[in-house]
Amino acid sequence: MDTLLVGSLSALWLGIMTSISPCPLATNIVAISYIGRQVGNTRSVLLSGIMYSFGRMLTYLIIAIVVVSSIQAIPEISNTLQKYMNKLLGPILIIVGMFLLELLSFSLPGIRTDGNIQKRIAGSGVMGAGLLGMLFALSFCPTSAALFFGSLIPLSLKHESNILLPSIYGAGTALPVFVFSFLIAFSAQMVGKVFNKLTQIELWVRRITGGLFIIVGIYFCLIYIFRVL
Repeated sequence: MDTLLVGSLSALWLGIMTSISPCPLATNIVAISYIGRQVGNTRSVLLSGIMYSFGRMLTYLIIAIVVVSSIQAIPEISNTLQKYMNKLLGPILIIVGMFLLELLSFSLPGIRTDGNIQKRIAGSGVMGAGLLGMLFALSFCPTSAALFFGSLIPLSLKHESNILLPSIYGAGTALPVFVFSFLIAFSAQMVGKVFNKLTQIELWVRRITGGLFIIVGIYFCLIYIFRVL
């Protein structure tokens, strides 16, 4: 299978994992529920969900482009990463996997907003939904930070892709969000049930993904660092 295709599928999966992680998922549901609080207005709720999703996608894309382009613009760092990326990926995947399995943790300040700011943004209509999506996308929690900075950025550097893979990642973060906005618009009563199911699924998906990350990381270490395979 083409390596870029594998990278694209990996970026999509990382985006979905980011979106259904507890912290981002909670802010997504709260924000869309708040923006679309008048459930009777189906069109408004759907447009708000789309704009909110687009706001998150755009923010992740811009951050990834800036970080990857900045690293690639420094020849010394870029050449070093190209030479040692396979060796670095092993330990990085193991560390990210340990974060997903909650074997490691760290505190992340993130960006906090008070209720007044959220009300002013949400009160500005559909465009405000996009701004709220951008604002909440900047509020990284440990899991989303590990997936974004610890997995997507190295993946983009490895494939020298500062637009395609981050764009696919952003689309992945928007998929579950759009589904919930659809449910809120057409069947608000189902949201609680779906949220509870998704929370349970997320736990096992995160554990399986974390385990796979560690296994692949060990495999990369054995091949590119210890050269025993």
